[in-house]
Amino acid sequence: MGVCGRIHSMACLCNRFLAVRNLASPTTRRHGFGGDYSPLTSRNRNTFPMSKPQHRHHSIRTEEKNTISSNPNVTNLQQIVNSDSTGGWEKSWREGVTPWDLGQPTPVLVHLHETGALPKGRALVPGCGSGHDVVAIACAERYVVGLDISGSAIKTAKALSSSSPYSNYLTFCKTDFFTWHPTELFDLIFDYTFFCAIEPDMRSAWACKIQNLLKPDGELITLMFPVSDHVGGPPYKVSVADYADVLQPVGFKAMSIVENELAVVPRKGKEKLGRWKRSICQSLL
Repeated sequence: MGVCGRIHSMACLCNRFLAVRNLASPTTRRHGFGGDYSPLTSRNRNTFPMSKPQHRHHSIRTEEKNTISSNPNVTNLQQIVNSDSTGGWEKSWREGVTPWDLGQPTPVLVHLHETGALPKGRALVPGCGSGHDVVAIACAERYVVGLDISGSAIKTAKALSSSSPYSNYLTFCKTDFFTWHPTELFDLIFDYTFFCAIEPDMRSAWACKIQNLLKPDGELITLMFPVSDHVGGPPYKVSVADYADVLQPVGFKAMSIVENELAVVPRKGKEKLGRWKRSICQSLL
């Protein structure tokens, strides 16, 4: 049995974790997670506050940890999803507790799209949430699919996309990433605030699913967040090694990993942009 075959047994964990959110879950989280940041409202600006000025008795690492672990919105979200094993993520959407949602497209993704640095063809955004990133990169040369386990998130995304001039080049599906079986593979998968939302012991299953969904020459783009050392989740802390440890065994190689210079202010210094290509395993629908 190959690496993916051995890892496939972990997929059974998905059903166990599916309950944690009707899409992304801390146990099977299929949505994005980060800072609820929008320049339009003070509420959003405060969701993932900027680090306070350094004092001699506060280390930078402590400040980074507190940015997430002491954030009231994140604490509320954790209480919701960790106490409701059947629909925590859906409940978080209904109650407006969505600290991962930027309220706008991800700046670095928009930059890659506008500079022609994204693969054309079919693209997938797992844990798409309100759909900003799906709408932002959909175009005549790229058909984009957004997945989310929350019906409320998908409803929001469909409303947002209805006025897009490229609405015929995108679609949204309420489904679970780990159990979903599309009829066509993808040229691009963009993961942001999704990897950090699933529990760490689900990451190998995540990698195998990514491998199965990409075309042989497809590309995975991971916007790694939060690169920190806080305890608990979601969002769970991540590192470059966390991605490499699960992606390399299923045939991925990092083509580049750089700091995200276009991160929104509350996430500056906590994000890295990784671009990965498959090299060994074959995709299996």
